Amino acid sequence: MPVLYVVATPIGNLEDITLRALRVLREVRLIAAEDTRRTRQLLTAYDIKTPVTSYHEHNKLAKLEAILARLERDDVALVSDAGMPGINDPGRELIAECAARGIPVVPVPGASVVITALAVSGLETDRFCYLGYLPNRAAARRRLLTSIAEERATLVALEAPHRLAASLADVLAALGERRIAVCRELTKVHEEVFRGTVSQAVARFGEAKGEITLVIAGRPVDPGKPELTADIERQLQAMRRSGMSAREALAKLAGETGVARKELYRGWLKPA
Repeated sequence: MPVLYVVATPIGNLEDITLRALRVLREVRLIAAEDTRRTRQLLTAYDIKTPVTSYHEHNKLAKLEAILARLERDDVALVSDAGMPGINDPGRELIAECAARGIPVVPVPGASVVITALAVSGLETDRFCYLGYLPNRAAARRRLLTSIAEERATLVALEAPHRLAASLADVLAALGERRIAVCRELTKVHEEVFRGTVSQAVARFGEAKGEITLVIAGRPVDPGKPELTADIERQLQAMRRSGMSAREALAKLAGETGVARKELYRGWLKPA
């Protein structure tokens, strides 16, 4: 049966392509690419002659059936401008439709700007929350940042260079002073990783060029404030299974533990 290969491509440096990805791109009968010009640069660099068709944000629905029809007889590779298709790039709809029709979807992993930035940030990597691109509009951006102000996991977001200064100011206003890494043009000639506080980043960056990834420390633990622990979460789950209402359970444990009801409610909502 024909296969849809979801192929990661370099985020900058063309040498960051896997041997498996090169083999797959040579062997498939068609490559569906977000930007055919960028993909042809990669293919030319490795002397790959496979035909390429466009599959981008503005034609992804119109081209969907044509690519699915091709998958009835041939293997197809899906690639984006950089990194893994379907992650802030076209591909989700095609992948979902292939899965629904029983067409095998095979990942060919490789470079990822999210994981690359996180790895070199110097911040905690055990847990992270990926936000995608921050909203274009200031009000929406501030609402998003305010909604995750209590998140303990490291935050990772993409940003356009012309909005960087405004977004950093909003991060400082919504999240307060934290550690941050501003990663610019990763793996490219002008690669830069700035590590410091948010206020230092605000002072450092005005106009910027290139692709930007922000890695922001999660909310720090307040040593004087009771925290939601795994044991308390287990108690909440046991109370829920027993039929106790959320209001009763939260009131009981808030009095016993001192943990804020907002934190307890977050634990209440977690799946058992």
